[in-house]
Parts: sequence; structure tokens; C-alpha cells
Amino acid sequence: MDARPGSIGISPADARLRRAQWLAILVPGALLAGALGSQHLGGLYPCEMCFWQRYPQWAALALGGLSFFARRARRPLVLLAAAAIAISGAIGVFHAGVELGWWEGLTHCSATGAATLEDILATPLIRCDQVQFSFLGLSLAGWNALISLSAAGAIAWLTLRRR
Repeated sequence: MDARPGSIGISPADARLRRAQWLAILVPGALLAGALGSQHLGGLYPCEMCFWQRYPQWAALALGGLSFFARRARRPLVLLAAAAIAISGAIGVFHAGVELGWWEGLTHCSATGAATLEDILATPLIRCDQVQFSFLGLSLAGWNALISLSAAGAIAWLTLRRR
């Protein structure tokens, strides 16, 4: 059976939903790969707000992947994935605002993943209000915000558009 849009067997709405499904796994997958790559290969240790941006991306990846197997819940799962991606983007906006000094960020000390005093002392101190790396004038938080919010909008549009 031919799976191109408009061909016999698949409606244009189903084709749009399929594109939304792929976006719902490719975008968070690529963003997480970039984040983990910059951490483990590039030596950019994440601050606490960097970790916050990753959690919704993991959820979106799981929801988007699950949408390929749950036929009856396909559309709601893709929309939930879009919402999770948008939440990551919103956290990215907040984080970028903290980096730019537009508003105050965390006011308490945070040592992510540290269980003992030795762990805390060995963990590098990464401030959420300082940009570690920027590309074309945007920090990684800014790029996450831009990509995530754009992708969430595209996924929602593809999923909800009926004509």
C-alpha cells in the first residue's frame, strides 16, 4: 500500500499526524543528543535549570514513541508530547532570561546528583545565570526555547489541523 499523502489508503489528516509523530520524537531526541553530547563530549557541565529542560524532553520522547504503538490514543499522545516539548521551551525561556539578567533565577545552592560531602565538593559549581556557550548570540537555553516552542507549535498545528 502506498503511504504518500493523498494516495489510496492514507488520508491527508493521517499523513499530517504521522509527520507530527515523527517530529514528536525527532526534535526531543536531537535536543537531548545535543545536550548530552555537549556535556559528555564537549565538557559543558549543565546547571540545575539545564537539567530541568531535559526532563520534559524525555517525557516527550516517550510519549511520541508510544504514539506509534497506541493506535486509539495516537492523537492525544502526540499532543501531550507537544505540551512536554513546549514546557521544556518555557523553561528555556526562563533560563535564558536568567542568563540575560532579565529576572532572578535560583536563589539557593543546588548540587545535582550529589549524595555525600565528597560528591558535593567534587561537583563543579555551575551557575544558572552565566552562559557557558553561545552560538549566533543565543545560549543553549535560548536555542532550546526557540527550537522547542517552534516544534511544539508545528506538532500541535499538524495534529489539530483537519483540512
